[in-house]
Amino acid sequence: MRNNTFYGIVIGLTAIFVAFILEGGDVKSLFLISPLLIVIVGTLAAGFAGVTWKIFSRFFKLISIAMNPTKYDKKNIALEMVQVATVVRRLGLLSIEDNMEKYNAVHPYMKKLFQVCIDGIKEEELIELYELEISQMTERHTENINMFNKFAGFSPTMGIIGTVMGLISTMAAAGSDPNELIHHIGVAFLATLWGIVMANLVWLPIADKLQVVHNDEVSTLNLIYEGVKSIVSGENPTTVYMKLSCVFPMSEQGDFQNEARKVVAKSRQMIADIEQQQQSDVISN
Repeated sequence: MRNNTFYGIVIGLTAIFVAFILEGGDVKSLFLISPLLIVIVGTLAAGFAGVTWKIFSRFFKLISIAMNPTKYDKKNIALEMVQVATVVRRLGLLSIEDNMEKYNAVHPYMKKLFQVCIDGIKEEELIELYELEISQMTERHTENINMFNKFAGFSPTMGIIGTVMGLISTMAAAGSDPNELIHHIGVAFLATLWGIVMANLVWLPIADKLQVVHNDEVSTLNLIYEGVKSIVSGENPTTVYMKLSCVFPMSEQGDFQNEARKVVAKSRQMIADIEQQQQSDVISN
């Protein structure tokens, strides 16, 4: 489920509200402006102060990614690699030069690696390119994840600040209308509540989901890299799909290998048909 983060946050908040109602509380009393302003705006301001504008400007985009991340079909990518391995093994690397847009549609990184390989990159340079790609991507993603982890750290503190402010107002109003005292006390404890809720039901889950998205992307790039490296090395398609099958759980590897064998057989038949047609054209000419 791609948007399980959104559902998880909604379910968690709903559970808190329902429990509050069951205890005889009024949900409207949870949404006082003062504590929400202190916790949410204060947290964002503190986070903004600790990062660059470039990182903070990704705020809404990162939330969107966490709520609805891009999911690449690793099985489709691996089968595409097997098909390419079969073609390249027989016709050479230049035979796939016209298919770059097709590979880009499968995954942009596939096009990138195949392109540099066609241009004649050496194996050690390919390794350096991959390591640099992973290193730079990890650095960017870590910055994004750390921003939300900072929000999670600042949020309870902002809640405590709101609580202290509420208690100060309560003590300042001592001896006045009891209803006013109750109001100030409510504001004080609501700030703490929202600080903890936002940290544990919003900021930390988003940070965790961004980490999951990062791990999945690294795994996908590694799959592509291993496939391209094997293809460029001229490995047998059987060896290629046996290697790529390791990315899947043991329970799924058998099914993948069966599909890969069919892809290899189909690709070999396609190559045979092309070669036969070329021979026919030569004879007819």
